[in-house]
Amino acid sequence: MNSALARLEGVSPSHATGWRGVLADYFDLTKPRIITLLLVTTLAAMIMAARGLPPFGLTLLTLLAGAFAAGSAGAFNCVIDRDIDRVMRRTMLRPLAAGRVEPAHALLFASVLGGTSFAIFYLLVNPLAAWLSLSGNLFYVVVYTLWLKRRTTLNIVIGGAAGAVPPLVGWAAVTHTIGAPALALFALVFLWTPPHFWALALMTETDYERAKVPMLPNVRGVPRTKLEIAVYAVLMVAMSLALVPLHVMSVWYFVPAALLGAIFLVDALRLFGGATKTHARALFKFSILYLALMCLVMVFDRVVA
Repeated sequence: MNSALARLEGVSPSHATGWRGVLADYFDLTKPRIITLLLVTTLAAMIMAARGLPPFGLTLLTLLAGAFAAGSAGAFNCVIDRDIDRVMRRTMLRPLAAGRVEPAHALLFASVLGGTSFAIFYLLVNPLAAWLSLSGNLFYVVVYTLWLKRRTTLNIVIGGAAGAVPPLVGWAAVTHTIGAPALALFALVFLWTPPHFWALALMTETDYERAKVPMLPNVRGVPRTKLEIAVYAVLMVAMSLALVPLHVMSVWYFVPAALLGAIFLVDALRLFGGATKTHARALFKFSILYLALMCLVMVFDRVVA
């Protein structure tokens, strides 16, 4: 994500050559920074399900398979979107967009990662985790990337469900079921996704317009996008706090969740009434920290409190 933001500011990151460059290109196809966020929510759900540290072997296999699954989805996305990636400043240096990797090779790479992920989940974790992971990948590749992304401003809203699946996978890996805390984390990620990505879209509005991708800022306008971000921020924080009266989380969770939510809301309101790119960047960066810290708070509540 830092390299993408650097390109927005006119800085082109250097690229390795030789076999290191090849490895770096295939690694970049997987969108590793997104994988990290997805694995954080997966691990949080596993710890909550186990009410402590789950078995090391199970944790390792689940995170490995989850990383392969997310990497597969990211690589498929890079293949499908290589035409629009070429015209967007944020993505123009991706391996396929820059012509450093052949589409056929990337497809094979994505397929091998996806197949390996499903096999690990199905054979070594459990079938429910395998099917949940596969459903998340199919939703991201088929529903979001192929269907929604180039057709509607609801692309991020609906497509966000794909990124919210990993907590369900993590919970299922431990319990072979789907529990309320995992559903709560699913809902949190689902409502978190629009303000997170719309903040990024406000920073790259001309990129999406040039690529003819109907993101909210370049279709409905900047003021409407700021309003939608504020609305989703309110909904997200309200949902996160409602977990206490719904008895999904305890009162020990309420104070840190409220504090983190308040910071998120302040950033969203500053964006609503202030300089667009400055406050959009601040909200985008804090939103990543917010999600990680909320996972930590939920784990603490479930395991310790």
